Amino acid sequence: MMKRLRGRNLKHPGCLVGITVGLTFGIALAGLLAYYANISYNVVVLLWLLLTLGLGALGWVIGDHLTSRFPALEETEKSSSPEMPHAQP
Repeated sequence: MMKRLRGRNLKHPGCLVGITVGLTFGIALAGLLAYYANISYNVVVLLWLLLTLGLGALGWVIGDHLTSRFPALEETEKSSSPEMPHAQP
């Protein structure tokens, strides 16, 4: 499986993970802040947006820096249909 990652960059999957965690954690945090701290709606939404975008950017940077920079392996062309041995009479 690791051979398939050669030549690819993981910043897009890292960003996806960061955005997903930011949305999930941000919604829970926004609900807690709105309920317990009695903070205004505008501040809660701004904090949620900053948390989501910040974790997405962090995932982008981490995915970019953790990706190895090895060149992609050249794939050998395989035939699309397997050859069947001919039956001998």
